[in-house]
Parts: sequence; C-alpha cells; structure tokens
Amino acid sequence: MDIFSLNNKIIIVTGASGLLGREHIEAIATFGGIPVLIDLNQKILDEQVDILNNKYNINSSGFAVDITNEFEVKKNHEEIINKYGKIDGLVNNAANNPKVENTNEINFSRLENFPLDVWQKDLDVSLKGTFLCIKYYGFLISKNENGGSIVNISSDLGLIAPDQRLYHIDGLDDNMQPVKPITYSVVKTGVIGITRYVSTYWANKNVRCNAICPGGVENNQNPNFISEVIKRIPMNRMANKNEYQGILVFLLSEASSYINGSIIAADGGRSAW
Repeated sequence: MDIFSLNNKIIIVTGASGLLGREHIEAIATFGGIPVLIDLNQKILDEQVDILNNKYNINSSGFAVDITNEFEVKKNHEEIINKYGKIDGLVNNAANNPKVENTNEINFSRLENFPLDVWQKDLDVSLKGTFLCIKYYGFLISKNENGGSIVNISSDLGLIAPDQRLYHIDGLDDNMQPVKPITYSVVKTGVIGITRYVSTYWANKNVRCNAICPGGVENNQNPNFISEVIKRIPMNRMANKNEYQGILVFLLSEASSYINGSIIAADGGRSAW
C-alpha cells in the first residue's frame, strides 16, 4: 500500500476552490500529502486550509494567485520554496467554464458570434496558466533528486467533439440554439499537447507528466440534460464528484512510477463510443 503514499509530498493544486479542486486536495491530504492551494479568493482558501490542517494535522497553505499573471506565479513559487523547501507535484486543474451572456437577438456562445475577448480569457486561464505553472512550479519539481509528478486536468471533450444535440431547445431558431463554446474543446485539447511535450522535456530528471480526461460530473444539472447525457455513456451515468480521487493519487504517487505522457480517459466509456 505504501506505493500509493503521498507522505510529506508538497503538491500544488490550481483551481483548488472549484468543484473538483476540493476533491483533489482532500485526496492528497488523505494519502499523507500536503496540498498547496492556488485560487483567486484568499478568504475561501483560508477557510479550506483551516479545515484541512485541523482534519489531517498537516501544514497546508493557500495562496490567491492569478495564474495568468507571470509576475504573480513567479513570486508565489518563491514563497512556496521558501516555506517548504521543495515542490513534489503539481495538479493543473484551473480552467474557465465558458458561459457567455446572450441577448434576445444574438447567441454569443455560437462560433459565428463568439467574442474574441472571451476566447482570449479562456485560453489564458487554461493554456497560458498551465504553461506558467509548469514554467515555475514544474521547474522546481525538476530540481528534486527524485523528480516528481505533474498532472494536467483535460476533459473527455479534449478527446471527442461535444455533442451539440445535448443543448438543443425545441422551437428555438437555429441561430439561437445554445452550444458548448468552442474554447472548451480548444483548451482541453491544448492541455493534452502540453502534457505530451512536458512528459519528454524533464523525463531525464524523473519528472512525469500525465493528463486525466474526466467526463461530466453530476452536479444538480437539469434532469432532462442528465437523461440525455447518460444515453451517451456506456456506464449509463455521470461521474460522482469524488470518483477522480483514485486516479489522481495514482498519478501523483510511486504507484505510477513508469506512467509518463499518458492521456487517460476517465469518462465512463463515453469516448470509446
């Protein structure tokens, strides 16, 4: 069982206050690791850290960092190394969930209407942010005698196209039909490209880099939407929010010591169809 241990490993998690981010940090702490939380709201981070430290008797920390701002990431990686002396792992989890406000005449989520500023913001968080975190936090991992692990969170929609029929509303004109925005597919596919690049970049320093491609998590969505989604999943259900904890611990631990450059679908089989 020790091969799954994260005992005393310092592991950074971006987007730590989000739905899956909270599950990631809980999993890390459960297996003996010390999660370092990165997100935007310091008050929420402080509350999370207090709970973790009291529950697991660890020395977790939380930092409000805009991961699209190189100065902030650089400053923070110095703060972390000064406090802990090392970084053993990085979970690039932060991402925008692109939602675009529409008018009565224009659906801005559609490709032909999609605003350039929203395109840029989505790419900045998922691609620029992931790059900057690897540039600074990942580089410190490469300085370790025994290396470490980087886990990037992609999506099943980095492997397959979104089925826009899921969002169809009867009686609505074609030009007003809601869709999954293009940026989600672009950034989640881009994260896979980053993963493959980094997996070979520091391999000689025993830094492994892999990606998880989660499927949709059931989280109080419209029942009709859920009913349509599960028809496209061989397991006939969406994921529970805690069902990615095991694979995350596996990829961060020595249990996956020869797993590198892997793009792992964790979607109930959806991308197999």
